[in-house]
Amino acid sequence: MCAEAGSPDCSQPTPEIDRIIHEPARLMIVAHLYVVAEADFVFLQRQTSLTRGNLSSHLGKLEEAGYMEISKEFIEKTPHTVLRLTERGRQAFDRYRKNMRDFLSGGPGKA
Repeated sequence: MCAEAGSPDCSQPTPEIDRIIHEPARLMIVAHLYVVAEADFVFLQRQTSLTRGNLSSHLGKLEEAGYMEISKEFIEKTPHTVLRLTERGRQAFDRYRKNMRDFLSGGPGKA
């Protein structure tokens, strides 16, 4: 409760948490892609330990939100899928991280 000593200030609004990114599998995907320019599907699958179908499903949701680009090409007749965060996706992840820090610290400006 807000009236208790040491509790967060109730006058601070709860920061908006991006539900697209907040889902644990998508959070792993976005966090991995945030630190690289691009990655291929197999690399991301190994890093996240998601099944091929599960990873594809989450990538589709991120692409639908405009957070990532998916490029498919062939290298010596072998399909190769390249994934990268869009600028919108990078900004969304920056905002998500800031909002989570604010929420967990008790409000904006309280670290």
